[in-house]
Amino acid sequence: MNRRLLALSGVAALTALLAGCIFVGAPRPVGSRLPPSPDGQVAQTATPSSTATPLAPSPAASSATDAGALDCGDGGSQIASGADRSFRVTGTCAELTVAGSALTVDASAATVGTLRISGDRIRVQVAGADEVIVQGDDGVVTSAAGIGRIEITGDRTTTEAVSGIPSVTVRGHDNVVRSGGGVGSAVVAGSGNEIR
Repeated sequence: MNRRLLALSGVAALTALLAGCIFVGAPRPVGSRLPPSPDGQVAQTATPSSTATPLAPSPAASSATDAGALDCGDGGSQIASGADRSFRVTGTCAELTVAGSALTVDASAATVGTLRISGDRIRVQVAGADEVIVQGDDGVVTSAAGIGRIEITGDRTTTEAVSGIPSVTVRGHDNVVRSGGGVGSAVVAGSGNEIR
């Protein structure tokens, strides 16, 4: 009998102790975080409210095709950066910088002075460029016209130009430079590079 009384009082004490640890307060509002919209803007966070508040109308969301649209205007510069994204560039770019990984840039409707590429798995299509500087691996650059000068530092980058490339500098391995109009001077350091 003594044991039962001792066990019951132990259970009662433990129950009282655990009940003191549980706090039941007023319910907290729950917020939900929505993923970013395709145009890169952060979506609004929805939170419940006890009173209705009218919201101002938001501007219409731009289409997914406009999300990566960049315009250099007449001699401006633009930066396309990020990961796993696509961009479309128009205008006359004094300088176009592309930085990140797994990017696709369509600059076939742009005139580009200097194209700077930094990162891996970047694909750029350009109408033509005075200068292309690539630092990274596994990239592809295609030009519908010529490229005045190209400099590649990295491995496994392929560059193709329809017309000539007067100056080529390559530091790395397994890079390919092709030109329909021929290649002028070439400085090559590394193995497995193909310049033609």
